[in-house]
This record gives sequence, structure tokens and C-alpha cells, in this order.
Amino acid sequence: MGNREDLLAGAKRCLMEKGYAGTTARDVSAAAGTSLAAIGYHFRTTKALLNEALIEAMAEWGEELGRALADDGAPDATPAERFEAAWERIIESFDRLRPLWAVQFELISQMDRVPELREAFATANRQARLGLAEVFHRLDPAADEPAALALGTFHQALLAGLATQWLVDPGAALSAKELTQTLRTISNDFRTNQP
Repeated sequence: MGNREDLLAGAKRCLMEKGYAGTTARDVSAAAGTSLAAIGYHFRTTKALLNEALIEAMAEWGEELGRALADDGAPDATPAERFEAAWERIIESFDRLRPLWAVQFELISQMDRVPELREAFATANRQARLGLAEVFHRLDPAADEPAALALGTFHQALLAGLATQWLVDPGAALSAKELTQTLRTISNDFRTNQP
């Protein structure tokens, strides 16, 4: 690897260990085994380096989560079984990828001060919504994009809420089985309480 790639790899490690606000140029140069001047040469600023490293890390995480969700298990699984299996894989990622989840929440609170990250997050969110609709509903986003975006947004809201609960108090967060049962209860309430 060259200095640029070393800096990106070092910045990703620092983001996971120290968070966005806690990472300094010295941290990154030490993690990358490069000089401080290399940051300026390749990225102009530490902020620009951290932003690019975070965008790359989010893309890598998205690809990993996409691969995990693409495995929908048995071909004869019911929608509820697919839902539960997918959420088991997502919840497993909360533990394994905890630093990445945490740094994403850290950055959400700073979106107004980092517009380039807002744009990157917005683009990633749109793709995630379409992908979630495809995974959970086997809906081709190209066939009905508005429906795919609506369904994906619902699942993304579940994802963000559950991730928040898990980061704060994993013992009190719902399991995949509990989440599936809760959705059944809500669905049954809607059906039985129709006017």
C-alpha cells in the first residue's frame, strides 16, 4: 500500500477506536505509520481524510450487511421466518460492528456541521432503503420504486431504533424472535380493529 491507502486504513482504525471527534491527525499518522505532512499532501485536511475514511467504512459495512441479508435461508421459508432470520443477522452485526454503529450515531449529531457527510449518508440511506425492501419483501426496486422506498424506510426506522437500543442497553433490546412476535401483534391489532 502507498501512503494514501495507509492513511485511509489508519483513519478507519482510529474512527473505530476513538470516534470521529476523538481522532486527531497525530492518531491517524501514528496508526498509518506515516508523517503528519502526508495527511496534508494526500487529503489537505484531517477532516477530509476522516470523512473519506468514514464513507469507505460505511460502504464496506453496507456491502457486508448486504451479503449477510442476501442469505435468506431456506427457499420455502415464510415471510415471518425470513424476517426473523434477517434480523438475527442484523442484531449479530451490532456486536461485531459496534464501533462502526457508534461512530455513525456520533456523526448524525454533527450532520449540520459536516454537509459532505450529510450528502454521503443521504445517498447511502436511499440505497439501504431499496436494498431492505428487496431483502424483506422480495420487491424489485426498479419495478415499484415508491413502494420499495416506503417499505425500506420502515425497515430502516426499525434498524436505527433497534441499533440505538442495543448500543445503550443490549440486554433490554428486542431479539429477532421478539421483534417478529411484536410485529405479528401489531399486524393482528390492525386486522382486528378495522372499522
